Amino acid sequence: MNLGLKGKNVLVLASSDGIGKGIALEFAREGSNVMLFARREDKLKEVKKEIEDQNGGKAEYMVGDITNPQDIERVVDKILTEFGSIFVLINNTGGPPAGTFDKFDDDAWLQAFNLTLLSYIRSIRAVLPSMQKNKQGRIVNIASSSVKIILDNLILSNTFRMGIVGLSKTLASELGPYNIMVNVLGPGKILTDRVEHLDGIRAGRAGVSKVEYQKKVQDGIPLGRYGLPEEFAKMAVFLCSQANTYITGQTIMVDGGHIRAY
Repeated sequence: MNLGLKGKNVLVLASSDGIGKGIALEFAREGSNVMLFARREDKLKEVKKEIEDQNGGKAEYMVGDITNPQDIERVVDKILTEFGSIFVLINNTGGPPAGTFDKFDDDAWLQAFNLTLLSYIRSIRAVLPSMQKNKQGRIVNIASSSVKIILDNLILSNTFRMGIVGLSKTLASELGPYNIMVNVLGPGKILTDRVEHLDGIRAGRAGVSKVEYQKKVQDGIPLGRYGLPEEFAKMAVFLCSQANTYITGQTIMVDGGHIRAY
């Protein structure tokens, strides 16, 4: 299948490791020009080198914070300057802190909103003029399995990730006439540092080791294992490719069948 992504310009946020890195590498394998963005320059340099060494692809990066509106504007300006236009935006960020309702004051709620939802709104606002001018574009908003089921001890994620779904569904309707497709991807148990961290917290609360906890989780996944970032990345790349001509406004789980909700 020809994905038609060679030479397409892609911005991947939070792309220094985990899911974001996996998506950036997968686009590079398809011949896309990739703009990386994250807070740690050392990690960004490593990903850029990996893309250039292994894939022969073109990659640039900018150091910044997704919660800083000026940094979002700067990275969009950079991709337009370096590559000329933008075809794909991958909105991605780390999740807000774990905890129950009684643990968070107003500042914590505002910070979680800024990180998890408002940052996506800002980046979409920044890329739309280029996409609308070119009458084409793809936006994938990375959320969480909390858009399908409530996750214990993650009230901030449960609240704001649902906002991503409402935002994306509405934008799919509003931007369809411009041939801009907007979808949500929810990771199940994908092996990332955040999943390892949360598994450690949950194992401690259950009074078992992390290995024991993860074994129990895997037993509940039909495919019997955690997923890999590159497996998640393949769906993100497909949704943004020329092979996808009619999927927009959808929320898709990449979870090995773990989430039983519709």
